[in-house]
Amino acid sequence: MSPVTLSLIICGAVCLLTWIPSLFTGDSSWVDRMWSIIPVVYAWVFAGLAGLSDARLNIMAILITLWGIRLTFNFARRGGYSGYEDYRWPVLRAKMKPWQYQLFNIFFIVIFQNLLLMAIVFPMWTVSQNPSAGLGVGFDILVVLFVLALIGETVADQQQWNFQKRKHAAIAAGQTPESRFCQSGLFKVSRHPNYFFELAQWWIVFLMGAVAAGSLWQWTGVGVLVLTGLFVGSTRFTEQITLSKYSEYASYQKRVSAVIPFFPRKSEVTSATV
Repeated sequence: MSPVTLSLIICGAVCLLTWIPSLFTGDSSWVDRMWSIIPVVYAWVFAGLAGLSDARLNIMAILITLWGIRLTFNFARRGGYSGYEDYRWPVLRAKMKPWQYQLFNIFFIVIFQNLLLMAIVFPMWTVSQNPSAGLGVGFDILVVLFVLALIGETVADQQQWNFQKRKHAAIAAGQTPESRFCQSGLFKVSRHPNYFFELAQWWIVFLMGAVAAGSLWQWTGVGVLVLTGLFVGSTRFTEQITLSKYSEYASYQKRVSAVIPFFPRKSEVTSATV
């Protein structure tokens, strides 16, 4: 069986497994709970159906597994597997009529996102179709860059986690926290460094396929292109919510790059108040 065919079958099953519980529980985060897991399954489908004989596919599957382990850990410690629903879904639910939200739920949250989680792994198909390319300097460099991006996202998430712990500890003690949102570490040069490194990893996966094929013009790049567009929209929506809670976030927006790390602009630092 083709790995694409098997992936489509798995994708259909996962759509049902995430849609049906959302109807009974009213919780739209079932796909979120699969986000870090199902791409790992697809990766090993490609490597496994090649008989684990292609070193490039094996390495890609291992890298995607490391990505999944890191993201699963970070999601779990934030309560993602214990009934926590992404804060954006209730906001959207409140803005829509029930029938509108149910359509949004099945077509965007369930079907679209599950197809996307499958598509971002499809550069492995490009690699599998170019067995003569083998390992090379280009592929090796991309492996190193993937690991560096993985480390970068791990650091960003840990900095956010440490900040939130300090913030809530200060509030619990009746003190004023250092800030109402993280502005230190990597967050000095990017408002969303974790988004930057997340996208970087999947662009690197695409480039691994492009290097194997010897061309950037690969249909398997559709997944990462759509993922990038999704992150752009998600970033804007997330920042609208943040700005509605913290007025001083506007100053941070003017001072610090949205996603791509860059030197911050000079601006007066606004003191945060609780």
